[in-house]
Amino acid sequence: MDDAYARSVSEVLEAFGVDPTRGLSDSQVAENAKIYGRNVLPQEGSTPLWKLILKQFDDLLVKILIAAAFVSFLLALIDGETGLTAFLEPSVILMILAANAAVGVITETNAEKALEELRAYQADVATVLRNGCFSILPATELVPGDVVEVGVGCKVPADMRMIEILSNQLRVDQAILTGESCSVAKDLESTAATNAVYQDKTNILFSGTVVVSGRARAVVVGVGSNTAMGNIREAMLRTEDEVTPLKKKLDEFGTFLAKVIAGICVLVWVVNIGHFGDPAHGGLLRGAIHYFKIAVALAVAAIPEGLPAVVTTCLALGTKRMARLNAIVRSLPSVETLGCTTVICSDKTGTLTTNMMSVSKICVVRSVHRGPITTEFTVTGTTFAPEGLIFDMMGTQLEFPAQFPCLLHIAMCSSLCNESTLQYNPDKRNYEKIGESTEVALRVLVEKVGLPGFDSMPSALNMLTKHERASYCNRYWEHQFKKISLLEFSRDRKMMSVLCIRKQQEIMFSKGAPESIISRCTHILCNDDGSSVPLTAEIRNELEARFQSFAGKDTLRCLALALKRMPTGQQTLSYEDESNLTFIGLVGMLDPPREEVRNAMLSCMSAGIRVIVVTGDNKSTAESICRQIGAFDHLDDFTGYSYTASEFEELPPLQRTTALQRMVLFTRVEPSHKKMLVEALQIQNEVVAMTGDGVNDAPALKKADIGIAMGSGTAVAKSASDMVLADDNFASIVAAVAEGRAIYNNTKQFIRYMISSNIGEVVCIFVAAVLGMPETLVPVQLLWVNLVTDGLPATAIGFNKQDSDVMMAKPRKVSEAVVSGWLFFRYLVIGVYVGLATIAGFVWWFIYYDGGPKLPYSELVNFDSCSTRMTTYPCTIFNDRGPSTVSMTVLVVVEMFNALNNLSENQSLFVIPPWSNLWLVGSIILTMFLHMLILYVKPLSVLFSVTPLSWAEWMVVLYLSFPVIIIDEVLKFFSRNPRGRRFHFRFRRGDLLPKKEAHDK
Repeated sequence: MDDAYARSVSEVLEAFGVDPTRGLSDSQVAENAKIYGRNVLPQEGSTPLWKLILKQFDDLLVKILIAAAFVSFLLALIDGETGLTAFLEPSVILMILAANAAVGVITETNAEKALEELRAYQADVATVLRNGCFSILPATELVPGDVVEVGVGCKVPADMRMIEILSNQLRVDQAILTGESCSVAKDLESTAATNAVYQDKTNILFSGTVVVSGRARAVVVGVGSNTAMGNIREAMLRTEDEVTPLKKKLDEFGTFLAKVIAGICVLVWVVNIGHFGDPAHGGLLRGAIHYFKIAVALAVAAIPEGLPAVVTTCLALGTKRMARLNAIVRSLPSVETLGCTTVICSDKTGTLTTNMMSVSKICVVRSVHRGPITTEFTVTGTTFAPEGLIFDMMGTQLEFPAQFPCLLHIAMCSSLCNESTLQYNPDKRNYEKIGESTEVALRVLVEKVGLPGFDSMPSALNMLTKHERASYCNRYWEHQFKKISLLEFSRDRKMMSVLCIRKQQEIMFSKGAPESIISRCTHILCNDDGSSVPLTAEIRNELEARFQSFAGKDTLRCLALALKRMPTGQQTLSYEDESNLTFIGLVGMLDPPREEVRNAMLSCMSAGIRVIVVTGDNKSTAESICRQIGAFDHLDDFTGYSYTASEFEELPPLQRTTALQRMVLFTRVEPSHKKMLVEALQIQNEVVAMTGDGVNDAPALKKADIGIAMGSGTAVAKSASDMVLADDNFASIVAAVAEGRAIYNNTKQFIRYMISSNIGEVVCIFVAAVLGMPETLVPVQLLWVNLVTDGLPATAIGFNKQDSDVMMAKPRKVSEAVVSGWLFFRYLVIGVYVGLATIAGFVWWFIYYDGGPKLPYSELVNFDSCSTRMTTYPCTIFNDRGPSTVSMTVLVVVEMFNALNNLSENQSLFVIPPWSNLWLVGSIILTMFLHMLILYVKPLSVLFSVTPLSWAEWMVVLYLSFPVIIIDEVLKFFSRNPRGRRFHFRFRRGDLLPKKEAHDK
């Protein structure tokens, strides 16, 4: 029944045909079970492992690599190769792809855990009335129409409509569903609100929420998927994971590169059709196969095989740094996504605030004989820890607060008229509450006031263990007074009272809503001398004005405290006793903002990141918090910046779009609104980070570009998120954003490095093929260069230091290409030089090297007809491993120098020297050591078709390699010099990563 909240109790009972005194009959239960099904969230079938694995290979570049491996293997067999040589290249390619697939599978399986965690919030058992008898049954057996009884501590087993309250009141903690910071009072009245949200449905008990006070009966109106919890599950199922901006760019790059590779391969093959029949190949077919092998080598050269592994490694290094900032990353790509975040939708309770109610102000009457009549005290400390100070209106700290009569009696009343517990959890190393947050806040106030009569009290309390300190003062008052009777809180009285006895003197302490307490008071306690004087109209007006100020301007939750001396021997209390009270004081409490949040907000503004506070709380309370944390610092009027969910939904489409662009606060929201907000912002091309901790936040966390769960939040929220904040602190998000930006900058650097290196390899093979030279580099050599000599320095570039002004720049646009315009030209120039230097080394060996054949250039480019002509040299010279070894070594060394160029995009090596990144220096040394191994260790040199180099060959390698630094220094100079931008207009359309639809959602 979807509208049970809008119907009366009798209408709901009649709809299900149930007698509230007998419950359902067995036949009704069986019939309803057939109609509505079981009270369980359906088990979602997980994606089979084989499908997840296949999904990782659904990428164009990966498919090209697989094809290259297969073709390489086939060609090796055709050429009669057997053993390790035939399998080496395909095996290496497949090993790389397997490693990348493993990372992807692990990441995707995390997302499915959220749905499973959701089931943990279902109740195990329920107290059900059937056939006139109560029995405890498994909650899974409940059906709509069942009458269920719930009490303190019960987890609500299904969505239920209240039909009878069996105590003075019933309060439910539904924070996991709505994010409200306080428990909610439930009633029996039907709700007339249109577009009612969960907070408006005060007669409904929602599945998975917990009863914190009182006892009641309710009729089940929704089970399984037809509950609030079931709606969240459905929303999560409908939510597809967003592709991160970097992943989109890499995918676009892959598509673009695949087209280029295909074009160049076909071109090389077509250009050499005339050479298919050359005698050196042994026939037309073999000639075609020979040039097909060159095309495959070109494909291997063009594809940066190590790029996925290097990106993953760089992101993993970033996660370690972020973990030190209390940001635990669950999804690696989200590290980079943080860097381009434009909007942070932040939960209020627990993220911007401490989620711990605390007393911040106290109002008492000083004296009626001199003005002003009332005075205020300010209380510090924003957590449940019994640590804080009390200051008077002049800002002077009270050294011994318990010496003031009103503060002393406030402490007594707060301790005794209280049903909560404060304790220290040694495992979590923090103080925890049991019971209502407002009552625990009063317990903490008692500890801050201290005890009377001990000059050494503050220091003596500090010497206690944390476990003893948690409730030391509260226990003192509970030992001094003996509770003998209690009047529970009720909605009509809005107060509670307790009768205590001490030294044969009976005293009643009361606390409650200020309007209820003050109306029952006839006297007041004066703070100056401890006297009790009559409550005059003037004093009453003054107290009411203070209350309005606390509740209105400061949006504090207020409680008034009072006492009354009772007749000797009285053992019970009645409602009639709650009159002629003596007013003690007024306390104002709130869920305080975290101290570091204001500076974090300012950082977001300077970084061009907009923060939208999203909460289930009411509008006035949330606006007060926003004022305190600086979210409204730039505003005089909140109109157009603060909306409730219902106000936003009522806006016309055009006004709604404008509202999204200005919104700072979004209140009274439920789960569907959070997800709607994320989707609407994404349509406007915003990159959205969403924080949350409750079950209600899971769909929005999953939908957001980056979902951020709280460390103290629910398992469902954590499983649906990309990142978890260990300290629940908004400031940690801002620190993580800075780290994300730095990681992206480093990622750009090593991507550019790898691209320029691959351009060099393509140029080398393409030019050699077009000129008709022998095979310069074999595929296995290219793989070695791409994986080891490219991979290690590229990974080390990820350790480049964070720029000091990283949070002063605006967020980068999602459509921004990783390499575009002038930068593309720069790296094209570098790549062309790398390729030409590699060819130059090959040509030098044949033509100029004293240890080589010293052939004329014409002989080199006509090598394929050697066997048909009379030559002064043996044709086997073209199979010598020396020239390809020189080429490969030039390629390796020139790329090491190019790695140094990537210490900074535009800064010279004279400004940022190599030793600024010792990891990069170390990786270059290690790379050269590994290259020496394959040159000079026999089995490896055979595998990679290389041979040891002489000193003369090494000198030529260095001469050909070093100029890459000079070339890039010149290009960097033009980049720093505005005149260098004159090239920009020519190349701005030549983006290496094409700009498709902006932020395609």
